[in-house]
Amino acid sequence: MKAYWIAHVDITDPDHYSQYTQRAPKAFAEFGAKFLARGGRSEAMEGRATPQRSVVIEFDSYEQAVACYRSAAYQEAKSYREEWARAEIVIVEGMAP
Repeated sequence: MKAYWIAHVDITDPDHYSQYTQRAPKAFAEFGAKFLARGGRSEAMEGRATPQRSVVIEFDSYEQAVACYRSAAYQEAKSYREEWARAEIVIVEGMAP
């Protein structure tokens, strides 16, 4: 069953944040991630104000999604993001067809 990362990101320093965006694709490729939404136009209908970036990433399984997040490659990339952006990331399992 598919699973998804749903991320909301507010970037405080785009130049430094680019260090993350240069490294993270390695982990995503390793775990077969497919980007369904990345940035683009958005509007908060309920809850907190719209973040600068909303991202939805699809994985073939919940296990792959979690393994990607916990992987050495992603944790290394994440270390470049933490100081320069605030992120909220939820991994959610999809529904059976």
